[in-house]
Amino acid sequence: MRKTFVLDTNVLLHDPQALTRFEDNAVVIPIEVVEEIDGFKRDPSEKGRNARQISRLLDALREKGNLADGVPIDDGSGGTLQVVFCRSETLAQLPPELKGGNGDNNILAVALEQLRSGLISDQPPVVLVTKDTNLRIKADAVGLTAQDYTTDKVDIADLYPGVCELMASATAMEQLKSEGGLALAALPAADAVALQANEGVTLVDQAQPNHTLLARFDAASRRLLPLQRAGKVRLGKVSARNREQTFALDLLLDPAVQLLTLVGKAGTGKTLLALAAGLHQVADEHLYERLLVTRPVISLGKEIGFLPGSLEEKMGPWMQPIIDNLDFLLGGADADEGRGAARGGSAAGRPGAQRGNRSNWTDLKGMGLLEVEAISYIRGRSIPRQFMVVDEAQNLTPHEVKTIVTRVGEGTKIVFTGDPYQIDNPYVDAESNGLTWLVERFKGQQLAGHVTLIRGERSELAELAANLL
Repeated sequence: MRKTFVLDTNVLLHDPQALTRFEDNAVVIPIEVVEEIDGFKRDPSEKGRNARQISRLLDALREKGNLADGVPIDDGSGGTLQVVFCRSETLAQLPPELKGGNGDNNILAVALEQLRSGLISDQPPVVLVTKDTNLRIKADAVGLTAQDYTTDKVDIADLYPGVCELMASATAMEQLKSEGGLALAALPAADAVALQANEGVTLVDQAQPNHTLLARFDAASRRLLPLQRAGKVRLGKVSARNREQTFALDLLLDPAVQLLTLVGKAGTGKTLLALAAGLHQVADEHLYERLLVTRPVISLGKEIGFLPGSLEEKMGPWMQPIIDNLDFLLGGADADEGRGAARGGSAAGRPGAQRGNRSNWTDLKGMGLLEVEAISYIRGRSIPRQFMVVDEAQNLTPHEVKTIVTRVGEGTKIVFTGDPYQIDNPYVDAESNGLTWLVERFKGQQLAGHVTLIRGERSELAELAANLL
């Protein structure tokens, strides 16, 4: 059934193309939304860029006719767009608590007017679309249907894990090792298996469940291939400590996998594995010209205000977690602390040793092998032949992730790491952030891979805290 969708400002600021996402339905924009968008047009952040994009889109649609009367949306779907004023008599009919005339109440009045006119003239049902939880509650209280904007949302409970287990015979497992590959049809449940490209597979012996073998699915040949790299390369103090880390390391060291997403709770080794693999391929194998590390500038708690100094000095507090990990990888920690384990986070060594080795990563920067920068300045760049790590990617919006990935040039590998349950950005959540959106969008692509890391390796206390708190 055709519907009328009334859009809130936050929907358009979240996704500038939201106008085109409602297929053959009618889209209504209250004039209050246009006013609020105008207030954001000079904002230097992503919201400002989105506001300007929305204004240009509305201006282009205006050339097709009067927006007050409704114009077709130029996407071939049959949908229409209309800009509507809030009538004073409708606003006066709101409950006394909602007659303040603020932006939310004006938008609510427009939606109510659309609903009441529909009841009279048998028009399509009306739905208010907003990302504002309180406005959805208000809409429900006055008898309006309201919903969140879910076009780019991913059900976090059903997020693609990137790994799976399959039963196999001992003969099939031996064939995989001896011949360097195994046809998927050779497995008992092959017909029921829907593996994605580069998915990690744990083969379990039917007769001896304790006997397992790790493999990776090659979508082009429909075959399982043994892991080629994870067990053969030791990255200084770091090596894979569990099954998921082994899958992740194999993908990190494969140049054919140009985009990789690593998701996991605190302490699972996402960032440390990515940095270790990047340093190895830049400094030792020379596959890439530079290791580029970036992360969103979003704080955990209350902001501490403007920071003095140069850009590098300002970025110091934000990039300190990255610097800690690099110090650990380059010798700033006790050998016993990092013995044979990809520990998920920084591992500080003796204070004197740390100060003595802290110049290691500075030397890499001086040689042009390492670059640590803010994600704010990536727009407009082209990044060829680099190993790029985007840390804390759960704080990015889908639009920001798209902007970053489209900067990738020839020969560049990009790795996104993050934990959807540790989000500090107030404008995204576990289901609408750019990291989970990217996982689902690139699922099954031959040049992309994903692994969800499960077991924490930072410390016993950190693992317990991640599970209980």
